Amino acid sequence: MSPTDPLLVMRDVNKRFQGVQALSAASLEVEPGEIMALVGENGAGKSTMIKVLTGAYRRDSGSIVFGGEPVDFASPQHAQHGGISPIYQEINLVPFRSVAENIFLGREYRRYGLLDWGRMNAEAADVLRRFAVEIDVRRPLMDFSTAIQQMVAIARAVSFKARLVIMDEPTSSLDEREVSVLFDVMRRLRAEGVAVIFISHRLDELYQVCDRVTVMRDGRTVMASRMADIDKLHLISAMLGRDLETVRARSTGFSAAHAAAGEVVLSAQGLQIGRKVRDARVEVRERQIVGLAGLLGSGRTEVARAIFGADPADAGTIELGGRAVSPREPAEAIALGVGYCSEDRKADGIVPDMSVRENMTLGILPRLTNMGIVDEARQREIVDRFMKRLAIKASSAEQKIRELSGGNQQKVLLARWLCTDPKLLILDEPTRGIDVGAKAEIQALIRELADQGLGVLMISSELEEITEGADRVFVLSDGRTVADLPHAEASAAAIMAAMAHGGAGAGAGEEAVNG
Repeated sequence: MSPTDPLLVMRDVNKRFQGVQALSAASLEVEPGEIMALVGENGAGKSTMIKVLTGAYRRDSGSIVFGGEPVDFASPQHAQHGGISPIYQEINLVPFRSVAENIFLGREYRRYGLLDWGRMNAEAADVLRRFAVEIDVRRPLMDFSTAIQQMVAIARAVSFKARLVIMDEPTSSLDEREVSVLFDVMRRLRAEGVAVIFISHRLDELYQVCDRVTVMRDGRTVMASRMADIDKLHLISAMLGRDLETVRARSTGFSAAHAAAGEVVLSAQGLQIGRKVRDARVEVRERQIVGLAGLLGSGRTEVARAIFGADPADAGTIELGGRAVSPREPAEAIALGVGYCSEDRKADGIVPDMSVRENMTLGILPRLTNMGIVDEARQREIVDRFMKRLAIKASSAEQKIRELSGGNQQKVLLARWLCTDPKLLILDEPTRGIDVGAKAEIQALIRELADQGLGVLMISSELEEITEGADRVFVLSDGRTVADLPHAEASAAAIMAAMAHGGAGAGAGEEAVNG
């Protein structure tokens, strides 16, 4: 391999599953020491391409050259030993083992026939310091947050001395500081000549750290470009296969029309919850999407969980439909007509090994059960109705929900709450980790549900989602509601000003943002 040759060349790769063409003459090239973005909608073929590369799937045809040599890895472990180290979005480590054990799993150091714990613990701590993570590596992995576990998975991959590291949505569980540290590590890897394939739905991240981008659509490679040569609109246009004017019209799937609000569904005043929330208030009316904005740690999720009864408020009042309530557990809130899609659908939403049918009807099983026996005919009728109404793409209602795309999993969770006929639907980051096409579908569905009379409380970290989708926006800062903005005044500048200055006027905020 000469210094000018690509590190990886995948050419004319084809893969078919039970009559479905997952990859069709797909290609991918990665240079030594470059960060390559691999993007596309869910189902575009990104994951299949990576699994073919790492030996998890056998390709039907095509060629793969790595390091100047033709390769045909028999398994991901074989690929790791060959210099390719993948990090998957779903953390696939052993929670009951120590951090050090997880980093060295399968390649433990030995001394005189015994495990060399001192060396493994020391090297595990050293590699984690590269990520600004200082923890006791002797403790079980399960003792740490999801973000730390993700960092451990990344540290494990880097410790293999790989020539190519594949990162699949590595930032989905990380906060801004952790993302910044990860990007620093990626840049360090690039400087050391290690290449990175970076898969992310967060387009802003691609422009921060990637050198080039490869776009896939419908199992084909449709574009490869330097990041500096393509703007975000052209990139989205390539991913969706839509003309630029359609993409430029609106950046979200929310319609421009906003229905007239009805009666008050939710009124929460003076909420205090632990040490995170000191004085929060929010109001939601029928046919209204209310945005709840704020920086990480501002108390948004705590407010939502208090209304749902998951973490009851220590002080303050909650009224649902004009009636004072104080739900002490989710079952009480559900009975009062409240539904809640949590921020982490994997941990708190779906039951991965259960079917679409079982997941969708979890919330109404008591209504479908007579003397302990589920009325399956009625259950199937409800599931079929909502699968059609929400356009859920699955082979059947019996398919395991973990096999669905992120967007379709989110639709199943929405259907779970719609089955309960709620008056108020709380959505915490409803489009996180979902590709741009499915995101627009979810957003359009939320607007449709609100127009049909539902009250929606939507938490989102994406300002475009809040400014385009919400009829009214409450802004939280340090556990306090610092602004209440109608749609016409809820610009990104006004929201950011409120976050930064505790409710300072929009004019001052715009000056601060622009200055």
